[in-house]
Amino acid sequence: MAAQSGLSHPAPGRGGVSVFPPVPLSAEAAPFTPMEPSGWRPGSQSEAEKLFSNCAIKLRAMRVDSVQLKEELNLLFDQLLSENYNRTFEPADVCSLLKHASCLVPLTQEHLVIKLCQVVHHLLNQLKVIMDEHTLDVLVNYTAGALKVCSTWTHTDVLLALSTVVYGNGPQCHQHLSDLLGEEGFLLQYSSPSQSNMELRRVALTCMANICLRIPGQPPLDDQYRSVCFRAFLKTLQSTKPPDTDELYYCMMIQAALKGLQCCLSGGKWKFGGGEELGSVLAALKRLMFQGAPGVIVEWPAVLYPAPLPQYESLSAAKAAESPKSLEPPKDNKKRKSKGKGKKMKTEESRGDEREGDAETVPAPPKGRAEEKQPASFLYPSWKLNSSDSEFSDLEGNAQSKLRVNHGRVRQGALHCLLAVVKAVEKRTLYGYWSSFIPDSPIGGPPPLTLLTIILKDLSPKVRLCALQVLSAMLDGSRQFLAVAEDTASPRTSYTPFSFTLATAIRELHRTLSLALLAETSPQTLTQVIKCLAYLVANAPYHRLRPGLLTLLWKHIRPYVRHRDVNVRVSVLTLYGALVTTQAPLPEVQLLLQQPDHSSSTGAFTPQDSGLSWRQRDGVSSPSRTPVTHSQRSSSTHSPHIPHTPGEEDSRRLWLLQLCVTLVTQPREDQSDSEGVGGGAALEPPPVRLEALQDKTQLMCITVLLGLTYIENYLVKTAAVRALGIYVLFPCLREDVMFVADTANTILAALDDRSTNVRAKAAWSLGNLTDTLIVNMESVGVDFQEELSDMLLLKMLQAATRAAADKDRVKSNAVRALGNLLHFLRQSQMTRPAFQQPLEDAVRALVKTVQSEATMKVRWNACYALGNAFRNPALPLDSAAWSHEAFSALCHVVTSCKNFKVRIKSAAALAVPAHRGCYGDTERFTRVWRSLATALENSEDTNDFLEYRYSASLRHTLSQALLHLLSVSQSQDMLGLSASLASEEGTGIREHLIKYLRAEEGGGEEAEKDIRGESLHPRERIGSVEQILIRIKGLKVEGEEERGKEMCTFCFVFLSLTPSQLQQMATLS
Repeated sequence: MAAQSGLSHPAPGRGGVSVFPPVPLSAEAAPFTPMEPSGWRPGSQSEAEKLFSNCAIKLRAMRVDSVQLKEELNLLFDQLLSENYNRTFEPADVCSLLKHASCLVPLTQEHLVIKLCQVVHHLLNQLKVIMDEHTLDVLVNYTAGALKVCSTWTHTDVLLALSTVVYGNGPQCHQHLSDLLGEEGFLLQYSSPSQSNMELRRVALTCMANICLRIPGQPPLDDQYRSVCFRAFLKTLQSTKPPDTDELYYCMMIQAALKGLQCCLSGGKWKFGGGEELGSVLAALKRLMFQGAPGVIVEWPAVLYPAPLPQYESLSAAKAAESPKSLEPPKDNKKRKSKGKGKKMKTEESRGDEREGDAETVPAPPKGRAEEKQPASFLYPSWKLNSSDSEFSDLEGNAQSKLRVNHGRVRQGALHCLLAVVKAVEKRTLYGYWSSFIPDSPIGGPPPLTLLTIILKDLSPKVRLCALQVLSAMLDGSRQFLAVAEDTASPRTSYTPFSFTLATAIRELHRTLSLALLAETSPQTLTQVIKCLAYLVANAPYHRLRPGLLTLLWKHIRPYVRHRDVNVRVSVLTLYGALVTTQAPLPEVQLLLQQPDHSSSTGAFTPQDSGLSWRQRDGVSSPSRTPVTHSQRSSSTHSPHIPHTPGEEDSRRLWLLQLCVTLVTQPREDQSDSEGVGGGAALEPPPVRLEALQDKTQLMCITVLLGLTYIENYLVKTAAVRALGIYVLFPCLREDVMFVADTANTILAALDDRSTNVRAKAAWSLGNLTDTLIVNMESVGVDFQEELSDMLLLKMLQAATRAAADKDRVKSNAVRALGNLLHFLRQSQMTRPAFQQPLEDAVRALVKTVQSEATMKVRWNACYALGNAFRNPALPLDSAAWSHEAFSALCHVVTSCKNFKVRIKSAAALAVPAHRGCYGDTERFTRVWRSLATALENSEDTNDFLEYRYSASLRHTLSQALLHLLSVSQSQDMLGLSASLASEEGTGIREHLIKYLRAEEGGGEEAEKDIRGESLHPRERIGSVEQILIRIKGLKVEGEEERGKEMCTFCFVFLSLTPSQLQQMATLS
């Protein structure tokens, strides 16, 4: 009975076979162990492991003097090569096997050497083993020796094994690099364009690429050898295909060179020469971007030069004369778009091969025939008219198909390299080459071959995706360059200004990307199209362009809010966020946000429809939980306009806000985390300010954002915390103590998140929140300070102190928050025992950050934070133990830091205390003076031009600080000041201060304001100096009246100005 009730007869699986073996219930039965889908049970050996273990045992038992060693090794290697290894073995076992095998195979047995090299490649490539240094040295020695001793016919397999061994291990092979990459090195010989064996050349280039490959966390390859490899890769890319060489092998060789060039450029700045080298690389990559593209027959320049005007490729004279009939438009090419998408796609695929066979022989139009009419299909993406990029497994897997795929891989590799160049080269340098990759005039006549050509016309969605990534990287951070674009006025007829040319390029980008948006069918590529548009919108100066671009883009992007792919929907929200946060509040965007567009009859979605999300609504403001039929939707769409109350009308106009709220309030089972990210980011205030919303709408937005911070997904939490950091800046919310308290508690919780991204955004939001505390303290007054909870302030101070010890991304804003909080605290709070230790910890955290080796942004934020704290008159600077540490840290960095911006912030902080008592005793005051004087004397000592541009601002700030110290000095300070002014440094101080008074030290952006943000007109500067001199004249040194008079007289001589001369300068100013 018990046996029948047990689990000995489980339900049969497919085909009547029992899923589980019968297992009787028994106390002595072995515990249940789950099995993997493949049937492998943890702890048991697979067939591959058994084979490997047996081979390793046999190999260790072999001896060099064995008679049958050759046959046994041959059989053993065949067994190792016959197995596919899908599990990870112990690296030590694999390394031991390979080292022992290399000792058994002499270099004279070339067939065995090849077999061993194949085993090395097979095991290391499949098992992804990280070798120890000894194994690496043994295998590199063995393969390098084989290259010296063995015949040339073996070198392809030897190099293949070497490429696997050195993969990511280039810096560790420094002992062998001279043999491989020296002037007579094997790799340079075999990768040379003079090498006729394409396969050997390809493997040599692959080996060099693997040497240059940098693994994250490891040091890069030495610059000397990296430059050698760079020149070899570039020479390969510049060389033409040798005659009688198979095109497929040539493409594979170019792919290896492109991969190597990408490895050289990745993860660092450009270090390979000046403009000539960069132009050569860009020219080679541009040519290969169009490798095998149908209809591209041009003569490519060897070098691209930076120029504001575009460089158009000239047509080959011989090839241009071959087929002038190609310019005639085909008769049947102009067809209406089919309504049945599936049918159309099937037709496109069936006609793809027929079109491609003719397209490859069609040359581009000649240069002098720009006025001829292009075919109607010319502006339509050509990949919509061709078959998709096929792989080897396609039905037509012949040589032509393989060649087409490899041509696509060459184009893809060239674009990957171009992306690495864009990231490695300084943007300012790259702007001169924009016209070679982005057209700056509308396409009319022969179009220039640019990135936009690939985006619209390439057959492979992967290649189009790569081109969009390159374009996005070029647009990212280009706001300063594009800021000069303008076309609001008609250009002059005599010449076209650069601003108009740049504006035309922006319009062309809009036109091309809009075409790609409407035509793209690949979800991954479509996502990148929308992201690229977001980069364009975020950087283009639309307030200087004729309106209409954003309206058209808005119309095109609306339908994609309902796209089936979640990544497309998220990118749409990102684009909406860029649109509503353009550089200036544009009336065009405000109208798009507020005015519904009733254009349903044209087949487009209205803004109200977009607000319904891709889940249909039933016509009311709340989401409908039941699907809407087509007839219901049609009747709702075409119904006459129904009047609404003002409140309802306002709610209907905020359709984008409703969309975002709908996204982030979906039931969990229907919600995508990525959509939550986009929705949270798009809830940030648009140009239609948050104050303009009704109270209930404001409350809805705040409630949604606060709730999103508790979602586990770190992307959603990051976006929500960032949005709260923006909301707290608005006057309608920042003066609300309850909202500030709720936001603070939410941010404090996020500061303890395990995700660095969440903590970084939480620290940024905490910095914004504490900024509002200072604003409220100055505008609202003590009432706001008293309403805010002391316990909450204490928690914020302690959390910011902990965050100041986090990573630099978190630390940079944590120190900003600390400075604001120390400025905000009241006297009654500082005297409480609960605040005294956290207060000391906070100041010491700032001091430690100032003295640390953190990034310069973190250090100048810490200097600024100390100066911000010094503005609090209740801070016990004269008596606190930590006060000496704070002044010492600032005095040290103002004289020794290499970064001038850190010096500027530290000098400004030293000049903040408003009273002499804050500086402590005479010794500390004199040290501050001497530090500022030394910094002024050395303000031009730098070898970095990027720092030298801040030297004027540094001298300006130091001059202000020295005059501030003079203005608060007391009689006991005169002896130390007079000694400093009488020394050699006094001469330099006098010269700089005179320039400052005569407004010769401009100081750049900081010229017109002093350290406290007050106006600094030259007349006011001289007036303040007059007051300082009068005050010093009235000081008396105790017991040394004559010495006090000498000090006053010296001050006048020191400035080389009498009171009358000062008055004269003020009159002239």
